[in-house]
Amino acid sequence: YQKITDIESTEQLSPYFGKSYNREDIFTALNQFPNLKYTEYQNFEDLTEEISYSLTQNRVVGWFQGGSEVGPRALGNRSILASPIQSWMTGHINSDIKKREWYRPFAPAVMFEYQSEIFESSVYSPYMLVTTTVKEEWRNKIPAVTHIDNSARHQSVTEQNNPKFYSLINKFYDKTGVPVLLNTSFNGPSEPIVETPLDAIHTFLETNLDILVINNIVIIRE
Repeated sequence: YQKITDIESTEQLSPYFGKSYNREDIFTALNQFPNLKYTEYQNFEDLTEEISYSLTQNRVVGWFQGGSEVGPRALGNRSILASPIQSWMTGHINSDIKKREWYRPFAPAVMFEYQSEIFESSVYSPYMLVTTTVKEEWRNKIPAVTHIDNSARHQSVTEQNNPKFYSLINKFYDKTGVPVLLNTSFNGPSEPIVETPLDAIHTFLETNLDILVINNIVIIRE
């Protein structure tokens, strides 16, 4: 294609190619678990306000939105999210939720306009493909996403590439001054990334996640 065509411009490809699930799909799954409590939000901004507050309280959230990501990484549609501010959060998610080695690092999802203030990189990396260094003045502010060698594999999030995820990070930033969330794939031990609402509910119940969000529905244990 490159040989036979004069390429004048390129644009980023959305990775969210998976099937989207509607309200009926969600409730078909949810109705199998009568002991779960849920709240359905008509206004998504109200939902992000509530969930961003929960994140400031160190709750760990299963976040399920729209179509799933193509490829091996969670990019904000099938993600486990947490605050990056407490250093113990790394061990908690590794040991208590994902049941894996304590030293495994987590990615920072960052609002792109603040990225170069926090990391030694201005590279737009929406697919989490670039490893960089966390700037010295930010290492104690986001220790849960700063690896032992001060590196991080960041995800650049914009209002264009993932508006719902961006909105959540922005609300967290308003409350904490930190425009970053810890982002890891939404799966339990020895599982692939969740695909369906039923997958998400099973993983929520089988791990120590505090909250599950599927589209505009927030689910908790009774």
